[in-house]
Amino acid sequence: MFDNLSDKMDRVFKTLRGEGSLNEWHIENALKEIRVALLEADVHFKVVKEFTNRVRERALGQDVLSAFSPAQQVTKIVRDELQDLLGGTEVGLALVGSPAVVMMTGLQGSGKTTTSGKLALHLKSRGRRPFLVPCDVYRPAAIEQLRVVARNVGTPFYELGEVRDPLAIAQNAIREAKTLLYDTVILDTAGRLHIDDELMKELESIRSETRPSEILFVADAMTGQDAVKSAKEFNDRLGVTGIVLTKLDGDARGGAALSIKSVVNRPIKLVGIGEKYADLDVFHPDRMAARILGMGDVLTLIEKVEAEVDRKEAEKLAHRVAKDKFTLEDLRSQLAQVKKMGPLSQLVGMLPGLGNKVEEGDIDEKAIVRMQAILDSMTQKERAFPQIINGARKKRIAKGSGTSVQEINRLLKQYLAMKKMMRSFSKGFGARRFGKMVKGLPPEFLQ
Repeated sequence: MFDNLSDKMDRVFKTLRGEGSLNEWHIENALKEIRVALLEADVHFKVVKEFTNRVRERALGQDVLSAFSPAQQVTKIVRDELQDLLGGTEVGLALVGSPAVVMMTGLQGSGKTTTSGKLALHLKSRGRRPFLVPCDVYRPAAIEQLRVVARNVGTPFYELGEVRDPLAIAQNAIREAKTLLYDTVILDTAGRLHIDDELMKELESIRSETRPSEILFVADAMTGQDAVKSAKEFNDRLGVTGIVLTKLDGDARGGAALSIKSVVNRPIKLVGIGEKYADLDVFHPDRMAARILGMGDVLTLIEKVEAEVDRKEAEKLAHRVAKDKFTLEDLRSQLAQVKKMGPLSQLVGMLPGLGNKVEEGDIDEKAIVRMQAILDSMTQKERAFPQIINGARKKRIAKGSGTSVQEINRLLKQYLAMKKMMRSFSKGFGARRFGKMVKGLPPEFLQ
């Protein structure tokens, strides 16, 4: 989402780094470029004005202009101000009560029902017992949609029977949750294509009677400033406690994410970063600011690896590598682990210095799928003993996987290179050996 903004910011700081020392003229020109970049990213013009004023005030201080590396100082100031713009620090969910009630609000089409399911899975992974409740009795198939979502995430679903009053549904569901010892009730409330008084009165009555500990506004990041405007109107009427931004993995310009905290004065608590139910993350302003400036997001990458990678499998692989027994079966297992972590472009975007340098067509997302197809078309014996794969076997594997013999040869070559590198790691090496190994890598790995 922030690729265009990241590219523009990167160009601004490259220009600053080219200067031995900075003066007022350099900073004013940089701020002009930053202002244009933010406005093009659909950030609210008042937010842009306040942001650039704060950066100017700090950047023109004597400590920056006389610093050993003023360009780095300005970069740090912009990063700090971006972090403040996004909310400053992470704000978690305040789940108070027995059960804690979470009221999901938002316009129709913002992804509220799917996000309710994602939130249930998110809370479930943290040891809570969520209960999904359908309070949208107007939209066709809304109740059935939430029932399917609940089944997919393995969460209990409230069967409302003949009742069609949203307030009565919410009250009955909370009573049932107390009886069945569910500690979190998620109310999927109704939305409209636009804000109307009837909808707001219904939501206000649910809020006053159920006393939710969280009232979350689900905003579609793809709608830009419309999402910000809707969030403000919902907050004025309901007193929203936090924002959930969906479709943050999309190709919108990112203005909603950068404006919503300042305009609505409510924190972004969660973000949807993909279509899978597991693709709901806690929002970290500091990490997002670093990613926008091309500094990567190593902490999120580590958390993703820890969540998706099977520790026992990793230990088993380490043991096999140490004994120089890395096979194609192990490679197949590792590809499955990598695939679970999400798109390669998303993972590369978290690496410092690479996020805004990788173009859209640079990463072949289907490469892992083709490699898996080739490995799946091999017999168990072939994966354990690749040396037996002759010409006839390669033709059979190519036919079974829908690939070519050349692709199979390429995979086998990559496997041997990986095995050689792993052998070096397992034996341990010094700076000299490391230097030789790096020189031996293909040029594309060194760019």
